[in-house]
Amino acid sequence: MIKIYNTLTQQKEIFKPIEENKVKMYVCGPIVYNYIHIGNARPIIAFDVVRRYFKYVGYDINYVSNFTDVDDKIIKASNEEGISTKELTDKYIQAFYEDYDALGCERADNNPRVSEYIREIIQFIENLIREDFAYESNGDVYFRTRKKEDYGKLSKQSIDDLISGARIEVGEQKEDPLDFALWKNAKPGEVCWESPWGEGRPGWHIECSVMAKETLGATIDIHAGGQDLTFPHHENEIAQSECHNHETFSNYWMHNGFINIDGTKMSKSLGNFTLVKDIRQQVDPMVIRLFMLSVHYRTPINFSSETIELAKTNYAKIKTAYKNLLFRLNNEMVEPVLNDEIVKNVSDNLAYLEEQMNDDFNSANALSAWYELVKITNVYTEKEDVNKETLELLKAAFETYVEILGIVVEENEQNTDKEIDELIAKREEARKNRDFALADKIRDDLKEQGIILEDTKQGVRWKRI
Repeated sequence: MIKIYNTLTQQKEIFKPIEENKVKMYVCGPIVYNYIHIGNARPIIAFDVVRRYFKYVGYDINYVSNFTDVDDKIIKASNEEGISTKELTDKYIQAFYEDYDALGCERADNNPRVSEYIREIIQFIENLIREDFAYESNGDVYFRTRKKEDYGKLSKQSIDDLISGARIEVGEQKEDPLDFALWKNAKPGEVCWESPWGEGRPGWHIECSVMAKETLGATIDIHAGGQDLTFPHHENEIAQSECHNHETFSNYWMHNGFINIDGTKMSKSLGNFTLVKDIRQQVDPMVIRLFMLSVHYRTPINFSSETIELAKTNYAKIKTAYKNLLFRLNNEMVEPVLNDEIVKNVSDNLAYLEEQMNDDFNSANALSAWYELVKITNVYTEKEDVNKETLELLKAAFETYVEILGIVVEENEQNTDKEIDELIAKREEARKNRDFALADKIRDDLKEQGIILEDTKQGVRWKRI
């Protein structure tokens, strides 16, 4: 039984899907005008884990995350780079996938682009105008916010509170300062499309309402994104979608917390943001993923050299325990039967894992449970006599954590280079021949490469540091 904290009701609720054993989930994606930063990585990783867990417990999940490829920032960036908006967005979508894949995220079932849904967006707006929820003004189209009686229900703001901060920008001709743009009249040289109101392009909020409806249906199970999107983006999505569809837009709203950089809120104006492509040149992307999951997704998280170093240490402990486990599986085993104590410990451990994930996807506690499994594994694999079935049980438990949290523990091809094993074999031969100078040189050379050798009764193990 999964419980989700619903931003709309501000409480945890038992998840009840629209269709049995199926989940329709929409996650707001990036505006593709630049490389993604560490703040963008948080919802990417957090909601990937949500998706993974739904799949783990047997749900068929349709996971949609959009690309905003029509926006003021895109037009500005394309002018600065001297390329078309299509060339710019294609470039940064490809860069997004490179970061996304490196972070261990499973690609969405659908990544719709705004530019692919212009016809549907125009039709959606026409319907809102027809029902008097929207109006045209000099080529722009605005949504009549006050027509949605419960506007503000997601962000818990009243119309009176909102009106005090509302304003009409230069060039806008709204009926009400609270009204927001559904369609923008094109300025000279901007990318645009023909519409009943002249050449123009969609407003920011309308795109997700249309793409969610077209890909998942009028009512979806879960809508997710960063906390900063709660207002106005998601609030406006609810307003236009529910006025258009005449039914609930999303049953559950999930929002991840902010990222601080060295204790200060991340902000482009402060210049304290870090691009994912840059940091993963210095840090294993799996360390970034573990760092992100070390705090509950709704809680603010602090990105610093200290927190990344801690994540590195914890990741190394997990990988080393798994490597030692595989090492013992490939060596002689004596214990004749399953170790009952290990069986019970693993069973209790996985039950706790599921309990924590069922409680609003608490990845922080899930990681703590994994560290306990590491301790159990380390104690057992250090025993002189071990049992194959017991080792296989521990290995399967590790694979369950990998399946849910997406943190890869097996070394990639580069890290399992046969040359390392060949050098270790050469060292062993040197030791047998009492050529200790050569044996020590091989060990020291490997250490300089970040590879530590461990001589055990079962043979030589190696690990990276």
